[in-house]
Amino acid sequence: MQVAAPPGCEDAARAFYGGLLDFDEVEKPALLEVRGGCWFRSGSGELHIGVDDSFSPAAKAHPAFSVDSGAALDRLAASLTAAGVDVRWADDAEIPTQRRFHVSDPWGNRLEIVAARES
Repeated sequence: MQVAAPPGCEDAARAFYGGLLDFDEVEKPALLEVRGGCWFRSGSGELHIGVDDSFSPAAKAHPAFSVDSGAALDRLAASLTAAGVDVRWADDAEIPTQRRFHVSDPWGNRLEIVAARES
């Protein structure tokens, strides 16, 4: 999947997606490097940060990333909060099978982090 970001986003993308979310950076093909942005992998999925000269953040549409457990979700929320990221927990009644929260990346794109509710 791809999210858009403004020109010059690469350092902030690496700090947020690579540092805080612990995604692995993937080398972009040489022909695409000139476009800017960067790519990441988590599990079997890839996230491409694409440069958009007329960037506007996605405040409603969002990718969702799952973590292995409720404990992992809590640890990630605590880590993001400690780093100054605003963690917004979702209403548990909306999707009873999941626990989840939303954060914004450095440019205001909405992201959802989810874990299956443990019985």
